[in-house]
Amino acid sequence: MPERVPADTDVSGPLAGIATGALRKAIRSQAGAARAYVRKLRENHPDESPARIRDRLDSRFLSAVTASGAAVGATAAVPGVGTIVAFGAIGAESLVFIEAAAFYTLAVAEVHGVDVRVGEHEELLVMTVMLGASGTAILANAVSTSGGASAGGSLAGRSLAGRSLGLPGLKEVNRRMVSRFARKFAVKRATLAMGKLAPAGIGAAVGGWGNRRLGRTVVKAAATTFGTPPDSWPST
Repeated sequence: MPERVPADTDVSGPLAGIATGALRKAIRSQAGAARAYVRKLRENHPDESPARIRDRLDSRFLSAVTASGAAVGATAAVPGVGTIVAFGAIGAESLVFIEAAAFYTLAVAEVHGVDVRVGEHEELLVMTVMLGASGTAILANAVSTSGGASAGGSLAGRSLAGRSLGLPGLKEVNRRMVSRFARKFAVKRATLAMGKLAPAGIGAAVGGWGNRRLGRTVVKAAATTFGTPPDSWPST
């Protein structure tokens, strides 16, 4: 059923607050690990292009979130596991999804050579990707309104992520992103949680399918935000 909450409503509540706090914590903790992971992939596969490494990131992210969703769905169906315990497991898995999405987004930024270590740029790009189409629309509008501000260089052909570097009024854009993220994440995860509580193997199937569907939204938004991977790695 379509979400009927007005677009600018600032939704609060335990899940929304936990999700927003977890997202910011994940961004801070995963940035260095994501960059190191991409460097390791390049060392292990020195002949692979940025596009191939990006494919690896896409595949591993989707596999990870699908497996975590299925595992929690199966746990919730185990006889003797109470509803409160099951919801606790689902809540913990939701935080795992947030961390995985933050790690994935920052790793993709590294592949594309987008330096997200500038102010609040990490938070902006991770929330853009996690919000999917609505996130990319907010960022595209902000970039367009600002005249496509960028940290140097020609804007022609640059990705949305690249053009957002040096974006003025970044705190206000992030505030809008946070409000939208809290609302949408709380609604989507609450709906998916009910399916994970289904008996037998249904909960596992719903958990895996639901997480993979949300994961594909993240991957699609990353493709829109970062664009086509570069043809080759930079010389330095």
